[in-house]
Amino acid sequence: MEIYVVQQGDTLESIAEQFGVSAARLAYDNEVTGNRLVVGQALIVLRPERIYTIENGDTLEGIAAQNGTTVLQLVRNNSYLLNEDFLLPGRQIVIAYEGTQRRNIELFGYAYAFIQEAILQECCLYINELLPFSYGYNEDGTLIPMNDDRLLSIAGRFGNRKRMVITPLDRYERFNNQLVVRLLTDAEMKNILLDNIIATMEAKGYQALDIDFEFIPGEYREEYAAFIAETRQRLNGLGYQVSVALPPKTSDDQPGLLYEGVDYRAIGEAADTVFLMTYEWGYKYGPPLAIAPVPSVRRVLDYAVSVIPPEKIDMGIPNYAYDWPLPYERGTTVADTIGNLEAVKIAADYGAEIQYDEESMAPYFYYTKEGVSHVVWFEDVRSIQAKYDLIAEYGFRGAGYWNLMREFRQNWMYVNQII
Repeated sequence: MEIYVVQQGDTLESIAEQFGVSAARLAYDNEVTGNRLVVGQALIVLRPERIYTIENGDTLEGIAAQNGTTVLQLVRNNSYLLNEDFLLPGRQIVIAYEGTQRRNIELFGYAYAFIQEAILQECCLYINELLPFSYGYNEDGTLIPMNDDRLLSIAGRFGNRKRMVITPLDRYERFNNQLVVRLLTDAEMKNILLDNIIATMEAKGYQALDIDFEFIPGEYREEYAAFIAETRQRLNGLGYQVSVALPPKTSDDQPGLLYEGVDYRAIGEAADTVFLMTYEWGYKYGPPLAIAPVPSVRRVLDYAVSVIPPEKIDMGIPNYAYDWPLPYERGTTVADTIGNLEAVKIAADYGAEIQYDEESMAPYFYYTKEGVSHVVWFEDVRSIQAKYDLIAEYGFRGAGYWNLMREFRQNWMYVNQII
């Protein structure tokens, strides 16, 4: 695997010839349409090590057995097979790529119920576990259900584990920290909620629970950690695991409503695993900057491993981009949330040149639309590689994507090389 940055005058054909690969496959892996390349755009370049030419009567099962691999790995290597009803004789498929280096890490992602089926299927090829987002609850401890049946069915077809997500979302789909306070101070409500969670997990085939509580008042930090410990004790006894999503803290006494109620050490001891939400430094209402700049992420990781064993930690990876109009004005400017593929298409449409910030380890570009300047920060295969390098460096259990809702094939092609 190599990463190539597009130069002025490049074409798909010239890049493919340089690396001795197929231009069509180069376009597919990077979701390039119409030979529309952008100067500064990063491309993942995969060199096949073994190729098989399909013959009449072949099946994926037969090809996999003949080549000492699995059907799942064949489809991972050639994900377009997801959309094909039969194998076309004479077509070549990749059995293995050069430079594949497998790492033993877990991979999961969050998805809303309305995710496009084609996007979810492609994601499910590469992740180990799907987290439908999200169940809420009422003041009496009853659950606010979600329509997760389609997601669970697709995850099941790909052999993904399923983790139920519970958040303090009220009936208006708002994070309500008063629901957290009520839960942490009302034993009866707590028992009712846990009973309902367990019943839902049993009925729907979930194997684990993810607790994603945000904006916990600081005076309830001990009660929150105790709730997690109690939940884990009950669920572990039934064969279920418990994970907790954590905001990106850099010290125990970090001020702010997002942080004060979260005790990393206590929660790390109480939960089976934790998920660090290492993103949103650049955010919708804030000043333009990288969503997950590596120096900022590293400060969170350094603190986390000082109080939580690294083998219990999953690191967050953002799968989205922000487009800010300029100049930025605090309290007024609001960024548009877009996808990483959409970001590159915008750069192509407006003739922008993509830059790469070596400190943040993230790509960005400027463009002008209808007389208004914009800046876009997004993710590409370079920034994704930097994040997986951090996971390997710190010895973490794995990674989780917030979220799976948008196309990002070059990310999955990279993941396929390392997992």
